[in-house]
Amino acid sequence: MGLKTYLAKRIIYTLVLVFFVLTLNFIIFELLPGQASTIEAITGKGSRVSQAQIQAIENQYGLNQPLYVRYYKYMYNVLSLQFGISLRTQHSVLQDLISFLPNTLVLLGASTILAVVIGIGLGMLSAYKRGGALDTSSVVASLTTFSLPTFWMGLLAILIFSYTLNILPSGGNEPAFWAYNPPHNLLTIVSTQIQYAILPVAVLTLFQYGFYVLLTRATMLETLNEDYITTARAKGVSERNVLVKHAFKNASLPLVTSVALAFGGILGGAIITETVFRWPGLGFWTFLSIQFRDTPVLQTIFYLGAMGIIIANFVADILYGLIDPRIKYG
Repeated sequence: MGLKTYLAKRIIYTLVLVFFVLTLNFIIFELLPGQASTIEAITGKGSRVSQAQIQAIENQYGLNQPLYVRYYKYMYNVLSLQFGISLRTQHSVLQDLISFLPNTLVLLGASTILAVVIGIGLGMLSAYKRGGALDTSSVVASLTTFSLPTFWMGLLAILIFSYTLNILPSGGNEPAFWAYNPPHNLLTIVSTQIQYAILPVAVLTLFQYGFYVLLTRATMLETLNEDYITTARAKGVSERNVLVKHAFKNASLPLVTSVALAFGGILGGAIITETVFRWPGLGFWTFLSIQFRDTPVLQTIFYLGAMGIIIANFVADILYGLIDPRIKYG
């Protein structure tokens, strides 16, 4: 089977998977308490609501329509990227998404890139220096940071760097007074927001990088014992080329999947870390929506997270054949 045929089949499978994911997303939220919960979320618990208000809410969110009509409207809204109206803000979900998404892309994008680069680099060195001080210390540090809960690391970072040393902001992504007196200097805006991002980016990087250290080390150790590595060394190939061009290239397939899924998971946000640092991203948005039982927003967030993972798997499958020519599309 050629690449074009494989791509066509893979695209069809992906579209079918997307359909089932969307349908499951709809069913999950339909099984939750519906009309009474939605009305209470909009008007407030214990509020006295008139029949006219109930009718208006039912019409706005389609609560008085048959299930198949709600399903059709849900699919249309999702596929057309409209996503409906937020119960909490009464804004378009897409409008709120546009305001939260860039912050998550910055936070998780930066932390994931740093974690992958640092983790793979340390993992390669650990495998090469197996049994040495670097290997032992990197493994211990990786296991420690990978095991610690992110909320604990976040609170500890705030305690040390915000309250004790007072050198970094404790939360948010900009000073509160910017809401009524925003700066006009681009350099000031960028440098200030970088300061606010340092702690959450550092916490997420520390939490993630250990996984890549351990995975890279394990795959590299297995590859470094192969006969072709011994042959390459016997031919006089430099250790740098043996490590990078021979060992790492053949050990990289598990890393491709892990890295692809990590970047695919960015659209799911980082609920705990963003909440601890009050970082206005998709994770914090999810936390607020869960508290308010904002069904349209939660459906959108789960849809984006699932789509990120599906696309990441698709990309990883294509990259396998490009990295390792022994893999045949079939």
